[in-house]
Amino acid sequence: MKFLLLILILIPALALGQTKTTEALDKKYDGLSLFFYKNTLKMLNQKDSKELDEMIKDIEKMRFVMVDKKKHAMEKTEYSTLKKSYQGEQYEEMMTGRMEGRNFDILVKEREGKVKGTIILASDSASLYVLDILGRIPLDKASALFNTIDQSTDVSKMIKNFIGDDKDKKKKKKYDEEGNKIESEEGKNNNN
Repeated sequence: MKFLLLILILIPALALGQTKTTEALDKKYDGLSLFFYKNTLKMLNQKDSKELDEMIKDIEKMRFVMVDKKKHAMEKTEYSTLKKSYQGEQYEEMMTGRMEGRNFDILVKEREGKVKGTIILASDSASLYVLDILGRIPLDKASALFNTIDQSTDVSKMIKNFIGDDKDKKKKKKYDEEGNKIESEEGKNNNN
């Protein structure tokens, strides 16, 4: 119970420092939003990779947002509108690319010659992904960080649960403390 109370207190605090654009995106669409602090990111390093440790050493906190583009009928123009909105917050586009069927854009915000924030946008045919980072990562490692988060068992489980919720709307779902889906008997009976 104390843990749940702590989480409820920390979630609003985590939102501070993130961009207004990410906040607006999260409010506009019913997507998946996860917050990570430095210690949480270290837990993703299940293989004790020195390369991952080096990637995350300058990250204070990070927000991961995933939006189902098909569910919300997102237009292709919304991606460029989103980029322009970040640029309106003084983020500069540093890199654009394509990897594993996803388009990537990396934007950074500098103050007094130091990177203060990094945005990684990724989009494929089904989803839009945003990594809103307070801090910096080496630009050549940005896609590797995205893949690490994407391949993390715990994060993947949450993403699969999120995607499954859309496919099985009639089932009533509950989640335990570890994010595992628990299907109620009532939900099972409604689907028969």
